[in-house]
Amino acid sequence: MSINLTGESLIDQLKKVEEQAESECRNFTSLSELEDFRIKYLARKGVLAEIFENLKSLSSEEKPQVGKLANQVKLKVEGLFERKQQELKSQDSKRGQQFLDYTLPGQKNWKGGLHPLTQVGREIVDIFYGMGFEVVYGPEIETDYYNFEALNIPKDHPARDMQDTFYLPDAWLLRTHTSPVQIRTFEKRKPPVKIIAPGRVYRHESINVRSYCVFHQVEGFYVDTKVSFANLKGVLTSFVNQFFGKDVKLRFRSSYFPFTEPSAEVDISCILCQGKGCSLCKQQGWLEILGCGMIHPEVFKNVKYDYEKFSGYAFGMGIERICMLKYGIDDIRLFYENDLKFLKQF
Repeated sequence: MSINLTGESLIDQLKKVEEQAESECRNFTSLSELEDFRIKYLARKGVLAEIFENLKSLSSEEKPQVGKLANQVKLKVEGLFERKQQELKSQDSKRGQQFLDYTLPGQKNWKGGLHPLTQVGREIVDIFYGMGFEVVYGPEIETDYYNFEALNIPKDHPARDMQDTFYLPDAWLLRTHTSPVQIRTFEKRKPPVKIIAPGRVYRHESINVRSYCVFHQVEGFYVDTKVSFANLKGVLTSFVNQFFGKDVKLRFRSSYFPFTEPSAEVDISCILCQGKGCSLCKQQGWLEILGCGMIHPEVFKNVKYDYEKFSGYAFGMGIERICMLKYGIDDIRLFYENDLKFLKQF
């Protein structure tokens, strides 16, 4: 219906709309017809919306009277729609009961389950929790200080090139790792501190089979007197044995991270070929699973820990990578596409 202020008055048109809507609503026999009715009268571009739009052009003397009537008509049309909707739904329900065959076998409803990343993340956390680690969470929006500088990564440090960062206004950024939880915890607590910190992180990377702009990490760290690299090896060996199985071997390779010294990367023997060499491990027989090392003295200085008295280790792993290795998944994008054919496998 087209509204024309130079023709009939809006009051006359409102009365016609009320009569017409009441007449039409009586004859509906299906919910699809009722939906057409709703779109015609009550939608954003419907008849009533057009009338309300034209109220703007009325004089200040006319607006109260016409506006009041417009609201009354709208409420009445909404009431007509709701009553008819309940009536038709009730009729459909009765018809369904009438033709229900109780002798037919029941249909099982598929129940939703935990996402594979959630399952693997919880399993990792449970293993470390069983070894005495406390679970702590931190904010995903961080400052440059907590994400970089306090972790011995100053502004001119080449290690910043390893992490493409999403920067936000007012000097904020999306955290590129869960390591800032380490600094925030150290500022609030004195040793001994034994923490596991799971969470979501962000990096400005191209999306492909091996990388994504958002993923999940688990960071672990332990600070006390006389903490050694041997303690770190013992904890990570126990984790690998519990998560991947006792037959899986592991090795430590020298590496570099600005917040640990010495630093290492941990590999496990390929779970597909048992170290013989295959396409998954690129014929090497080994798969990288995490990075680790002894916490750098500069990090202790930034949180006012006595680095001559205390020592500690830290490690971090990507949950997506661990999940891909465990289940033989070859494309990280599958975790974020919400494909039920993929998700139902877990």
